[in-house]
Amino acid sequence: MGEVHHFTYGWVTPVFAYGLSFLGSMLGLVCTARARVATDNRKRAGLLVLAAWAIGGTGIWVMHFMAMIGFSVSGSEVRYDVPLTVLSFVIAVVMVGVGLFIVGMGKPNALKVLSGGLVAGLSVAAMHYIGMAAMEIDGKIGYDRNLVLGSVAIAVVAATVALWFTLVIRGLGATILAAAVMGVAVCGMHYTGMAAMRLESSTGFTALHGVSVNWFLAPMVLFVLVVFFAMMNLTMAVPTAEEERGYASRQMGNSPA
Repeated sequence: MGEVHHFTYGWVTPVFAYGLSFLGSMLGLVCTARARVATDNRKRAGLLVLAAWAIGGTGIWVMHFMAMIGFSVSGSEVRYDVPLTVLSFVIAVVMVGVGLFIVGMGKPNALKVLSGGLVAGLSVAAMHYIGMAAMEIDGKIGYDRNLVLGSVAIAVVAATVALWFTLVIRGLGATILAAAVMGVAVCGMHYTGMAAMRLESSTGFTALHGVSVNWFLAPMVLFVLVVFFAMMNLTMAVPTAEEERGYASRQMGNSPA
């Protein structure tokens, strides 16, 4: 079996992957923070849906496939099953959404942060391993159990810390720090999970189906553009009076339900 390369193009793909994870996490955490102080439940829900799309779609899914552009196996093509790849996207967005709604709706407390962080962290892991299950290579893929567990732990811990930041710290600097931590969670989980992969030689030529990773470039670019312009709109917008009242109420310990 050929040699596995995780950095075919050097540091270009991991650097871009982290940047995309940071961008998606940044918008998602900005939306989550604004949802926390919104007094209108419909607006709050809308912000949390956008946050789930940003973190799950761009911060996790796009990051994964940007990193996978740098993955190759000498002597074998690397192709992807489209339905499973789409499923990995849906799971990332939906599970992140569940975690954010746990934290973003109602009054904040430690149990909500821990629960939301657990769900958000598991969504990173679920997206990664379903995305890897969609991969077709001329060989058999296995995993080191200890490294798999380590990758999941990295994702859960860092995602929990990032969500905690959105509740206790206010300001652009804190949001940037939280997005940086979330980016570490996603990228750290991804490359630890890739290190856990074990590739066994096949007994003969395997007919590969699916599409190459380049097939996903168009939706990746679209997701990034949507997130970028949405973030610009949100960060440049002046907080509404409703949001200022919500923040003041939260500071006094009476966060709006």
